[in-house]
Amino acid sequence: MMQPADQKRVFQLFAGHPALDLVNTLDWRFRDEGPEELLASYDDLIHFAAQSGIVDTKEIRRLQREPATGRMSRVLSAVRELREAAAEFIYARLDGHKAAATSVAKLEAIFKAAHARQTLVSDEEGLRWEFGEPAPELPLWRLALSTEEVLTSQRIQALRACASPDCRWLFLDTSKNHSRRWCEMSICGNRMKARRFKQHQRAAVKG
Repeated sequence: MMQPADQKRVFQLFAGHPALDLVNTLDWRFRDEGPEELLASYDDLIHFAAQSGIVDTKEIRRLQREPATGRMSRVLSAVRELREAAAEFIYARLDGHKAAATSVAKLEAIFKAAHARQTLVSDEEGLRWEFGEPAPELPLWRLALSTEEVLTSQRIQALRACASPDCRWLFLDTSKNHSRRWCEMSICGNRMKARRFKQHQRAAVKG
């Protein structure tokens, strides 16, 4: 069973899109000391899915009733694979490189697998695609389609990375002048300002 609600991990969702927030769950991925994994368990994945709004309250309750199995570990591994394939594609694009064919192939396979799980449902509102009863794979499928949506739409033109070289969290720049530089000004922006101030002070002392 899942851990108590008061022990859940709280995610910082600054990206403006669930797929980009997912990439950011490997924190400090460019830091010399190594990254920090924020999706350490299936519980973390469910909390992330709930906080990012890709599963609703009813679905969360259903997933919380699922007994812990190896199936959940496989779902977590698949979500991480989706995340890293998306990260490789996105950072290559932002850095002016061509994405590796292996990353594109992984994304294609994951996107197709998610679509294959959908069924067409008819009701008084018309037709829509659904995944049926919530299963442990539901967060994976929803995140796959979310990732597909942002990477195949015009919104990819607004995709940016935090200017902090250790952070580089992703976000959609929806600012008026497309001038956003930080994942969150109060975190990385202030940290970089403090770093530059110290560098100027040291330079002044040496001078």
